[in-house]
Amino acid sequence: MYRIAMEQLIRWKNQKNRKPLMIEGARQTGKTWLMKEFGRLEYNDTVYINFDSNKRIEDLFSSDLNTERLIAGLQLYAGHKIDPENTLLIFDEIQEVPRALTSLKYFYENAPQYQIVCAGSLLGIALHEGTSFPVGKVSFLKLYPLSYKEFLMAVGLERYAKLIDEQDFEMMTAFKETYISALKQYYFVGGMPEAVQSFVDNKDFQEVREIQKNILSAYEQDFSKHAPIEIVPKIRMVWNSIPSQLAKENKKFIYGVVREGARAKDFETAIMWLADCGLVHKVSRINGVGLPLKAYEDLKAFKLFMVDIGLLGCMAGLHEETLLDGNGLFVEFKGALSEQYVYQQLKTLHNLSVYYYTNDRSSCEVDFIIDTGGKAVPLEVKAEVNLKAKSLKTYWEKYNPTICFRTSLRDYKKESWLLNLPLYAIEAITDALKDG
Repeated sequence: MYRIAMEQLIRWKNQKNRKPLMIEGARQTGKTWLMKEFGRLEYNDTVYINFDSNKRIEDLFSSDLNTERLIAGLQLYAGHKIDPENTLLIFDEIQEVPRALTSLKYFYENAPQYQIVCAGSLLGIALHEGTSFPVGKVSFLKLYPLSYKEFLMAVGLERYAKLIDEQDFEMMTAFKETYISALKQYYFVGGMPEAVQSFVDNKDFQEVREIQKNILSAYEQDFSKHAPIEIVPKIRMVWNSIPSQLAKENKKFIYGVVREGARAKDFETAIMWLADCGLVHKVSRINGVGLPLKAYEDLKAFKLFMVDIGLLGCMAGLHEETLLDGNGLFVEFKGALSEQYVYQQLKTLHNLSVYYYTNDRSSCEVDFIIDTGGKAVPLEVKAEVNLKAKSLKTYWEKYNPTICFRTSLRDYKKESWLLNLPLYAIEAITDALKDG
């Protein structure tokens, strides 16, 4: 299974002043597989260490953190000498041994020749009071579920994925039915690697659903394992409310949907926990436009999206039959699936901060505003065939951006102020942002 993150890992390997690398991401997004596959493809030797319930390794790191002593212990554990030039050291579930996290600082300062990648729940790390996080001594890579383009490659449509890279919209339009059919599958299957692999192997949607249910169950168990016991019920309530939050016409998060009469202070910590472990993405409102957009952020108003569209559909009880209902899937839950899909793809693109916009009277709402660092670019998601863009036009007239984007099932079309990108080609927005 091809992951674009592999290219980032190779760039990390080739850096001169390389730091230990921490791979962040929600559980079951494929961090362990990615690290092992990277070792298999790029190194002569890989030493994989899982810190979960590993008493010998815990004892090794419980004493002083002298790097020579640690390497000697790791060599004993691996059963052979570790060649720093040709060996990848993988520290998995590193949060289980907090002192191993602290040791990364000393590896960077005293033994930078050793190549270390690690992964673990930052939720668990945050709970270990007194643990010194090696700020400035570690590089980070965020891993998300498979993007739609990665999904195309997984299901054997590599050439179609390449057309998105090449931005050959004329050819994509000619074969749009293939893209739309695969997009329907992606809406249902999502991008969790185990679900995608099952679909590739068996094309069985029911089997995919069972895998998604198991993943959701594992997440619920993680709540109890990592979070303080008094907050677990609130985490569950927020988590289970997300499908109904997104099904509203106005997708702004409403505390009263979680529990009648609830207020922000009751659930702020629960939302923070879910965001910190990568299970939800918080998109804040802005009520004005200027750079940086964060200066216009309304901290009281936000939307919550889930880590994966397939898991959202599973929680919402989306049926397999919906895939056969023309293009009805794209307007399910008042377009919630399409907004989730678009935001999930934007998260895989680098250096994009994303907000949404409403004016003070809430008469104008734009689904996403992208902060590229140099400009604020509006993006409207249209799941329906009706493409009236009243809010987007109002926004354009008020703020006069260089270009506005709309994504829908319609074909690629560029007008004077508006560029329509097909939903299946939303990843092409990166180059379009540069050109706009």
